[in-house]
Amino acid sequence: MTNFSRLHAGHLDQFRDIVGAANVLTDQEALDNYAHDETEDLHYLPEVVLKPDTTEQVSRIMQLCQQENLPVTPRGGGTGLSGGALPQWGGVVMSMERFNRILDIDERNLQVTVEPGVITEVLQNAVREKGLFYPPDPSSRGSCLIGGNIAENSGGPKAVKYGVVKDYVLNLQVVLPSGAVIWTGANVLKNATGYNLTQLVVGSEGTLGIVTRIVLRLIPAPKYDLLMLVPFRSAENACAAVSAVFRAGYTPSALEFMERDALEWVTRYVESSTVKVEDGIQAHLLIEVDGNYPDVLMQEMEGIAGVVTEFDCGEILFAEDHQQKEELWKLRRRVAEAVKANSVYKEEDTVVPRAELPVLLKGVKDIGRKYGFHSVCYGHAGDGNLHVNIIRGALSDEQWNGTLQTGIREIFALVKQLGGTISGEHGIGLVQKSYMDVMFDAQHMQLMKQIKQVFDPNNILNRGKIFD
Repeated sequence: MTNFSRLHAGHLDQFRDIVGAANVLTDQEALDNYAHDETEDLHYLPEVVLKPDTTEQVSRIMQLCQQENLPVTPRGGGTGLSGGALPQWGGVVMSMERFNRILDIDERNLQVTVEPGVITEVLQNAVREKGLFYPPDPSSRGSCLIGGNIAENSGGPKAVKYGVVKDYVLNLQVVLPSGAVIWTGANVLKNATGYNLTQLVVGSEGTLGIVTRIVLRLIPAPKYDLLMLVPFRSAENACAAVSAVFRAGYTPSALEFMERDALEWVTRYVESSTVKVEDGIQAHLLIEVDGNYPDVLMQEMEGIAGVVTEFDCGEILFAEDHQQKEELWKLRRRVAEAVKANSVYKEEDTVVPRAELPVLLKGVKDIGRKYGFHSVCYGHAGDGNLHVNIIRGALSDEQWNGTLQTGIREIFALVKQLGGTISGEHGIGLVQKSYMDVMFDAQHMQLMKQIKQVFDPNNILNRGKIFD
């Protein structure tokens, strides 16, 4: 049992004094809205939702919660898939949605200073207007917040060429659980000054501090891109083709995998005049290249097409215009929604060295047959990042809540055996923490717990995420 204090009327009065009455929510509808994210089957009611909009307010809230021993759960856009922003212990949900300002786009130094409540796509569009590019782009980029991306070290399709969130974060303003405010680094491209606290906070899932300001590096925006959809008669061949593309000397800006069920379900969910899933086709790769010279990009696409044809692919679809590109990307980005609309499911976020993808995919299917579950797989194949959606179907409650966990553990054991790990971009949160022992021994886990204790000795900030 937790030793947290219960929230009382005096606390609410103090919160109203800090953020204003309109930003202290206690009505049932509001609490319900913040009791869940996009994770399956999880619902935890907070006792109050606070919406600060300055670092000082966050600091004062944390000082009060530290003093009164109240649990605090920081929250971004609520698009997470690991339960990382759910108030397991009730208490305070601190929503960062009012931190929604882009403070400075520094075109001379290719940097942007932004608050954590800015929607990822809004930031991307703002810098692109100035010819600049922020590459990380989760599928939920139209609704997820930059602060949540920082917490989860998000990736997305562009990660294969450009890297993930951690590769763009230069400096963070962080409010610690004590209420103290620090900057973790400096606004420079190289920094060998002490421990790298910036990279420690990135991916820490809101367990170490609350980010209130972010400095990101930018790059010049590529002027052109080309996109193709490649069908394969074997899903394992499609996975095998991924590594071959890189070995041939090509680095696509995106290389996405969708097995047959994923594309069939999403084409029913999102009407498509472009894509028809032909008989005998078991998987597709969506491959994009980008750059500044159209002739060079066309040569790259022709070269990649030559590589994938060695893996028994069908007729390749080359996107003819911007509208067709948008349609293909819409299909890929909405696969998760289509799966969710089609069935109750659990999504596992596996990642292995990309050459091991065929072995992973075959292993997932073999384990599914062993335990009686069907899976729909898709993901960022260029990174070796495979999302495994386990469909409930006709599974009994006993199978779904019991023996299935043994099957998932076998999948993760295979992932480790192949040199991978159990989350590439979704994080651990609540749903994966019971599998952390697959990856880490007791000494490793103890080291992480000691880091948490240094930052948060009273364990009030997002307690119970990543580990107990």
